[in-house]
Amino acid sequence: MQLFKKPVRWAAAAACGLIAAAALPAGAASAAAKGATPPVPDRYRHQKLDWQPCVSGALECATMSVPRDWYHPDAGPSLGIQVSRHKATDPAKRRGVLMMAAGGPGASGLPRPANLAKGSAKLAAAYDIVSFDQRGVGASTSVVCSDQGKVDAFFTSGDLRDRSDQAVRATFDRARDFVQDCQRNSGGLLPYITTDQAVHDMDLYRSLLGVDKVSYYGPSYASFLGAYYATEFPRHVERVVLDSNVDFTGSWESFLVGQPMSFQRRFEQDFLPWLAKNDATYHQGRTPAEAKASYERLRAALHGHPLDIEGTVITPNQLDVAATNAMYTANGGFQLLASQLSLLEHPDSASADARKTVARQMQHPMGANFFADFFSVTCGDTPWKRDSRYWVDRSAEATRVNPLAGARELTFTAICANWPKSKAPHIKVTGKGLPPVLMLNSTHDPATYYESAVRAHRGLAGSRLITVNDGDHGQYQNGNACADAYVDSYLVDGTMPAEDTTCAGVPLPEPAAHG
Repeated sequence: MQLFKKPVRWAAAAACGLIAAAALPAGAASAAAKGATPPVPDRYRHQKLDWQPCVSGALECATMSVPRDWYHPDAGPSLGIQVSRHKATDPAKRRGVLMMAAGGPGASGLPRPANLAKGSAKLAAAYDIVSFDQRGVGASTSVVCSDQGKVDAFFTSGDLRDRSDQAVRATFDRARDFVQDCQRNSGGLLPYITTDQAVHDMDLYRSLLGVDKVSYYGPSYASFLGAYYATEFPRHVERVVLDSNVDFTGSWESFLVGQPMSFQRRFEQDFLPWLAKNDATYHQGRTPAEAKASYERLRAALHGHPLDIEGTVITPNQLDVAATNAMYTANGGFQLLASQLSLLEHPDSASADARKTVARQMQHPMGANFFADFFSVTCGDTPWKRDSRYWVDRSAEATRVNPLAGARELTFTAICANWPKSKAPHIKVTGKGLPPVLMLNSTHDPATYYESAVRAHRGLAGSRLITVNDGDHGQYQNGNACADAYVDSYLVDGTMPAEDTTCAGVPLPEPAAHG
């Protein structure tokens, strides 16, 4: 889940009034769990998808009209969902439709079938691979909150490790302001940007494709989306692969508060030893402890004197965002962060092109559109505690123990603590009535951490878990032939491993060319 790419002592913060959670309508949970929405109006059920070339001609795209609220389909304006497909390359081997989705929540799924087909000739021959931009995202009807400048301020203003009364107050003020922007600018859309509403869009899409069942591949947040879809529409799924798993059996709150631990683990147990091993290239220290000290010295220097790189002012928070983003994939991410650290230590000796590149990379820690959808889903899907004192105290501990991502915890939780009440039903994922589900997760995944995947696996009856012994986020088509073989065998041939198993990880990368 590309979050993450996300979320002191202070009596004043604890006194702030927060919005109380509302009770769900009677029967909503059980009805939604069975997919028991009202009948689909004919204007949606009988629409035709007008496929046209898109995304550089590699795919076909169309616009699908959906109800704003599937529980009241005649109320409110329709939404437009952009959908895409890559038709099977071998009609003689075609076995059906493979639906996929993007992570985040907030990332675009529209272009992804082309990459999936390119990465597996077997998959491309066997399936029409289809995807979409989820409601609230990209080319579909999008949710609008704050502008880019306000979103940048979450990660560029001050230092998120600062636990002073003034700093914590500012965090809550920004959170409330962001939520008010969302309510003011979204045109009443916020209550309907949830995973439950999105899976009903998916099932309409399946119907308009003219198939009774789809297979499914979903990485990161799309594992959550896929688990909900299979639970609500079990008769419409055939083979399901969930890669790098959010714990879809629990709440967003319980999942997201676990991330600081896993980002810190990836940083300290994988990145810093790699950085130390390559000290001859990056000059950050010959031991992990020395490399960590170099990072902390740079961060402290930015705290006192933010660095202006070609018009982008680099603060400690931006450095932490760059570091967390780099943890997702070692091959590419580690070299990128190491090069950034070297340049920020000695900016005057870097070339103009290198400075411009770093300035561009670090200018906007998170896109405003992504930020809006991310919180619409994570704050609206499942309940959150509304006690500001609880979050002030808990985030202080997260900052102390796991500072890399723990420092941002209050930013994220303060938004969800102030989010408007949601009527999203509780969806209990159990695996009952589903075909076997293939799951993959790495042991040091920073975003969808292994402990979360194990909980989801245990709660999903009949699933098989492929454990990959490395730390990358996203296993399929990420350079691991073992993981790829398991996924291709299941999706193409229906071969599921008899029990949970493991794959060796991909070796850590060689250092990038660095001057």
